[in-house]
Amino acid sequence: MIFTNGSDITKKECQIKFDEIDEATEKRMTKDLIAYETRHGIDVNYRRFSVVISNEKDEIFGVLNAYTAFAEIYVDDIWVDSSYRGKGYGRQLLSALENHFKGQGFNNINLVTSAFQAPEFYKKCGFKAEFTRENKKNPKLSKTFFVKFFNEDSETQGILR
Repeated sequence: MIFTNGSDITKKECQIKFDEIDEATEKRMTKDLIAYETRHGIDVNYRRFSVVISNEKDEIFGVLNAYTAFAEIYVDDIWVDSSYRGKGYGRQLLSALENHFKGQGFNNINLVTSAFQAPEFYKKCGFKAEFTRENKKNPKLSKTFFVKFFNEDSETQGILR
């Protein structure tokens, strides 16, 4: 796809495509984003991580993938092997996440789930539904956005000192 910028003074062509980026571009982009956030007194505080649960044979049967950004923890995925579901392990993963970050100055944990997944589970775990984006053509794909706030005296994450 070729796009032009529409200016009468100069016509520059560029290509927009879906592609992987190389390490040098990733570093340049990250450096520029951090500089922008720093100018606004913000610390991006971005870190990806996983919380895992395993059995006595050290076989992993549950994973919570998440990341920190600014003053929030975002949950990407929670998976519990089908033979272990319904036994409280998903709740244990969420509790471990909450306990690990409690008292560290974060504002909240948030996540998004589809209607066919587990919205009732997250409510039982103390998450509050902020809103639902309804999919009228396929209601199973309606998305509910959940949040659980930390009750902290001080929110220090995401702010440059």
